[in-house]
Amino acid sequence: MATHAGSEGTVKVGSDAIAEIRSFSIEETADTIEDTSMGDAARTYKPSLTSFSGSIDVFWDETDAAGQGALTIGAEVTLNLYPEGDTAGDTYLSGSAIVTGRSVSSSFDGLVEMSISVQGNGALTQTTV
Repeated sequence: MATHAGSEGTVKVGSDAIAEIRSFSIEETADTIEDTSMGDAARTYKPSLTSFSGSIDVFWDETDAAGQGALTIGAEVTLNLYPEGDTAGDTYLSGSAIVTGRSVSSSFDGLVEMSISVQGNGALTQTTV
C-alpha cells in the first residue's frame, strides 16, 4: 500500500501549473434514483448522475497569468489534479470545471491568500501520467 506526502501534489490548468498552491480538494458524488415498488420490503435504488466540485487554496501571485490568472469567475477550464505529483506512473484526476468563486484574504501578519471554488462540468476521469 502506497502513501504520499501532500507536498508532492500539484494542480494544472491545462498544461500550466498553478503557482503557490497551499492545498486542494475534490469531491465526487453520485445521485441515486429510487426504484422501490409496492410489495417491496425495503427501499431500493439505482445509480444515476455523477458530479464533482472542489477548491484550490493558494498564496496569491498576480504574475501567474496562465495558472491563477486563468481561474477567473465564470471561466471554464480543464483542471488536472495530481495528488501524488506529475512524474511518470503517477495517478491524476482530470475534468472540465467552471470557476464559481474566488475569495482573497489578507492580514497584517500573514501572506495574501486566495481560495478558488470550482464546479465540475462533465465527468472526472482518473488517469496515469
